[in-house]
Formats: sequence, C-alpha cells, structure tokens
Amino acid sequence: MECAGILAAMHKRRTKLARRITRVANAIESRGVRATYELHDRALSNRRARRRFAQAQPQLDVTQQRIVDQLRIEGFVVLPFGELFPDASRWETIAGAADAFVAETEEGLRREAGGGDAALRRSVKTFLVRKNAWGTTLDPGDPWLQLALDARVLDLANTYLGLWSKLEYVDLWYTPPAEEEERQSSQRWHRDFNDRLLLKGFLYLSDVDEQAGPFEYVPRSFPGGELGDLWPWYPGYDGYPPDEEFARRMEGKRIETFIAPRGTLIFCNTCGFHRGGFATGKARVLATWTYSSAAALKALSERNYAPLGGAAATALPPAGRYAVS
Repeated sequence: MECAGILAAMHKRRTKLARRITRVANAIESRGVRATYELHDRALSNRRARRRFAQAQPQLDVTQQRIVDQLRIEGFVVLPFGELFPDASRWETIAGAADAFVAETEEGLRREAGGGDAALRRSVKTFLVRKNAWGTTLDPGDPWLQLALDARVLDLANTYLGLWSKLEYVDLWYTPPAEEEERQSSQRWHRDFNDRLLLKGFLYLSDVDEQAGPFEYVPRSFPGGELGDLWPWYPGYDGYPPDEEFARRMEGKRIETFIAPRGTLIFCNTCGFHRGGFATGKARVLATWTYSSAAALKALSERNYAPLGGAAATALPPAGRYAVS
C-alpha cells in the first residue's frame, strides 16, 4: 500500500509537470507566432504590398466605392451579382458552371448513399463538399479564378485592405442538409484567425432560406469595430468563443442573417464573428474566395490551389500577378 501511494504521488507530480511544460510551450509558441506575424506585417511582406498599392491605387467607380465604405463601417455588404457585373453574359457563364458543379456533386452523393465510390472532395469541414482538392492546379480559364481576379473585385479588395492582397482561397461549396443535430466547426460563431484584416466573398449559387444554412454575421465585430474587443483577434487565436457565453453577450446586439436568392454577393471581413452552413432542410451552394495580406498565417504557408506561374501569370496585370504568386 505504501509503495502504491508513492507511485501515485510520483504520477501526480509528473502529470502536473507535464501540464506546466505544455502551458509554457504553448505560451512560447504563441509569442513566436505573434512576433512572426508582426514582423511580416510591419517590416517585410506587407510593407512591400502597401508600397505597391500606394504607387498604383485603382480608381473605383460608385458601386465599388460604396462596397468599400460599407465594409469599413459594418464589416459586410450584400448586393446582387448584376450590380457589380452588369454584363448579363457574365452571369450566364457563372450560372452554367455552377449548375455543372451541382449536377456532379449530387450524382456523387447518390453514389455515396448507395455505397459506391463517389470521390467527393471534403476537408476538415466534413459537412460540405468542395469543388477543388487541396493544392489543385486551376486553369487560367477557370471562371471562378477569373471572377476572383477580375478588377471589379480585386481592386475593391485591395482598396479595403490598403495593400496588394494575396488570393488565398478559391472554391465552390455544396452543403447538404446536416446529419448532425449540433453545429460543427464553422457552423458555430467564430472569427477567422489567419489575418487581422481580410476579405471574403460569397456568391450564392442557390436560393438560401432558413433551412439552407444561411451565412450570419455580427456587424462591427471585426478588429477596430465597436464589438472588436469581444474575444479579440490575435495571431493564432482559434476563434471560437464559448457558445453559451457568446449567446449571452449577443443579447440585444444586431445579427445579420443573409437569407437571399441565387445570385447574391456578400463581401465580409470574417475576422468579425460569423457562422453558416448549418443546412437543415435543403442544400446550400455557393462560391467563395478569400483575400488576405502576405503576412497572413495561412498565406505564409499554403493556399488551397497551386500558385499560377509561367505565361498564365505573366498575362495578368501586376496586382493580379501578385495575388496568385
């Protein structure tokens, strides 16, 4: 009995020591992440990107400027696709590509339900199906890449960020009705962790109502906004506040729920609190892309597509070439 007591005491001390070492290691790692981010933001990557933007600032039209102005105040803006892209043929191209993706995905889901090999592309967000495998090579003629690099979008993204941005992410998402009763991952309220200031675009490719998992956002919750100090952003923060406490702190606060038809564009600084994709009765389909700075934690390591090179990149204007390099 005495020996057992000694062993138990030793185990307890070792456990406490291991926990203490883990806490110290995590603190050191966190300081290192913050220091690296600040170095790239102030002195290295972003300094060059800000200088390039200042030397060739784009001239925005009324629609683009309104989008940037509202983003700076609210952190989001919503508008019909045709307001930013008046040419009807552009929407016809996008709609056709979207329909092809939906048909391919739904056929894959049917094969999967029947026990077959559907080869559907998923990620850590297992509740959705993606068009692009991680690290895929995008053809320069890919309509989603072309849309993300179009000056109508890229110029307003760069103006909002105040620098030449990196196009970090380009993809389509198909979210079938959830099998889980509880929200998972980004279906919960969170901040994106990879940059202090970033811009995401979402284009609804299906009608989205309450049953389709609409995107939701807390206005002015981005860093520097009036609600930016609630569980504030920092490099490496996992972004997820406690659900019950978050609900309590949001009582009386404005929350935007984007129930909207197909063809709706949403631009949003997702360093602010947001969630979406908890489809309960019907599928949600959208295109999405992310613009961030070169100092962004993910932009320093990986993007979801292979960077363009060669003639494909050379053919782009300088800001576009920088975005995909």
